[in-house]
Amino acid sequence: MEPRLTETQLQQVVAEVQQLALRRESELEATQVREILQELNLPPEFLEDAMIQLQRREALKVQQRRNRWIGGGVAAALALVLIGGAMFRQQQQQTLGNVTVGGSRITLAQDDGGAIETVSRQGNGELFYRVTLNRAPVGERLSLSCKWSDPTGQIVHENRYQTKEISSPTWNTVCRHNIGSAAPIGNWQVQAFIGDRLLSRGNFVVK
Repeated sequence: MEPRLTETQLQQVVAEVQQLALRRESELEATQVREILQELNLPPEFLEDAMIQLQRREALKVQQRRNRWIGGGVAAALALVLIGGAMFRQQQQQTLGNVTVGGSRITLAQDDGGAIETVSRQGNGELFYRVTLNRAPVGERLSLSCKWSDPTGQIVHENRYQTKEISSPTWNTVCRHNIGSAAPIGNWQVQAFIGDRLLSRGNFVVK
């Protein structure tokens, strides 16, 4: 059964046949090409080699175009990754920048709700620096650190830790240091950081 064509399909078939006919007219047969080469005083025996070289050049052009498309796609994907990473880092920095301190105090292990300012090297033991964060990012974990400095300003102890998953925008965190009997007497300081940003500091005296 002969296929039936719609009016639109018929027009498309006619156009395609016309293009094929024009292409056929524009193409030369091998004998015609050899005649032209002879008229130009060129050796016709090189025709096949020339055709092979021509086909190679055409294939190379196609490959180069394909490589440019692939390279462009890779570059675009990389740009999207970089932009996404930059936006994520910016969002993270903004989130961390929103964190503030609602209060801080230095206590012993037994916390009675107050704060101490003076510590004895004999028997006081471990100190706790308790910090209350405001606008903490709920559902995330924060990387915090504390630095304990002696009267000369030398950092004698550093805490680096990650909080549990934060469940409230007001969040209590704590770092600790054991003041031994050999600790220098004088004014000490502890500093709490989020990343490289100083959150708070506390001062105490070791006697």
